[in-house]
Amino acid sequence: MKVSCRSFAVLGCVLLFACHCAAAQVRGAAWESPLTPADSITHNRKMIHKAGFDVCPSHLFATDDFFRGTNAAQQPLRSALSLHLKYAFQFGPDTRFGRRYPYTSQGIGISVNDFRNRAEVGRPVAVYVFQNSRIVSLARTLSLDYEWNFGVSFGWEKYDAERNPFNVVVGSRINAYINLGLMFNWHFASQWNVTAGAGLMHFSNGNTTYPNGGVNLLNGRFGLVYTFGREAAGGRRDKVRRFGDFKPHVSYDLVLYGAMRTKGYIWPDRAYLIPGKFGVAGVNFNPMYNFSPYFRAGLSFDAQYDESANLKDHIANDNIYDNELKFHRPPFREQFAAGISIRGEIVMPIFSINLGVGRNFICKGDDTDSFYQIFALKADVSRNLFLHIGYQLYKFKRPNNLMLGAGYRFNGR
Repeated sequence: MKVSCRSFAVLGCVLLFACHCAAAQVRGAAWESPLTPADSITHNRKMIHKAGFDVCPSHLFATDDFFRGTNAAQQPLRSALSLHLKYAFQFGPDTRFGRRYPYTSQGIGISVNDFRNRAEVGRPVAVYVFQNSRIVSLARTLSLDYEWNFGVSFGWEKYDAERNPFNVVVGSRINAYINLGLMFNWHFASQWNVTAGAGLMHFSNGNTTYPNGGVNLLNGRFGLVYTFGREAAGGRRDKVRRFGDFKPHVSYDLVLYGAMRTKGYIWPDRAYLIPGKFGVAGVNFNPMYNFSPYFRAGLSFDAQYDESANLKDHIANDNIYDNELKFHRPPFREQFAAGISIRGEIVMPIFSINLGVGRNFICKGDDTDSFYQIFALKADVSRNLFLHIGYQLYKFKRPNNLMLGAGYRFNGR
């Protein structure tokens, strides 16, 4: 099995482990939440359970000639359809999380995705964790909400020079899945909600295998949610004190991560795939000011070693058109970079979304002398320990590498 498959199998296990830890947290059996005093842990056993079903018709962005009709079917690919089945839980109103996050649900979903060309693209199945919450209340029974999905998709038909030569977009059978959307949420009956909205969907393999053009969609969504028990979503919350005894403070996140990646190279107008896999390892130290239970921001001191960086400056072959390109190993200073990024983090129960934009200051070579961008999901495992699943871009457009690791939060409260 190839490295890319192992990498995404690990990613799937990480997501399932995060959900297991979340369930243990809710039962009060695994750890004391940083937002829950010791004398109230037993209240965390109260949960509100939900089941949902979504239908998502999508517009497929034609980012490559393959989607425009250069394929075996000789038909443009413009649309897709996905069906989602979800389980979610919401913290009850008598818990600390429930009082601070009264409209937030999180859970596990599975989807089937049809791109109307099964022979060349496949019909991938995605397994993911998700979280949704209210942005603003529009009426007594109507609100504007958001939802994110993050997971792994299986069953793609990947590029193959003989069997599937036209699909130069998808290079692996397993790809990451990301979805972010906005939706109207109508609580039309005591235990029923209907949702309608739109979002952006993305599939890619994080440069673990080439090609990695990525599949991008603009999707609509229509959903139905059933809440089990007498406590219905959007129930009475008029006496909620969301901030409680929260005090603004500074916390410090230390993250260690790694990944494997492939490397492509263009010279001068021909694309080459550099043989082999390359390791990536990094560390982030991120002091952040906690403005509220929902948001923190600060600077991050980032360092990364990329074994594939700046290989193009060290070609060993006399004939650069040789398909078996060989390279001298670049010096350490051309493959190591350190920079500073501005980070913002949305904080919710169990999960946090961390976004950052930074610039390398210790660097040498085109592959490291640039701005970089980070999108990361943090999943709490214990009071201060969390899993880190991230993705890094360079120059606001170029996919760089995955960031799979763990972190520890100092002065977490």
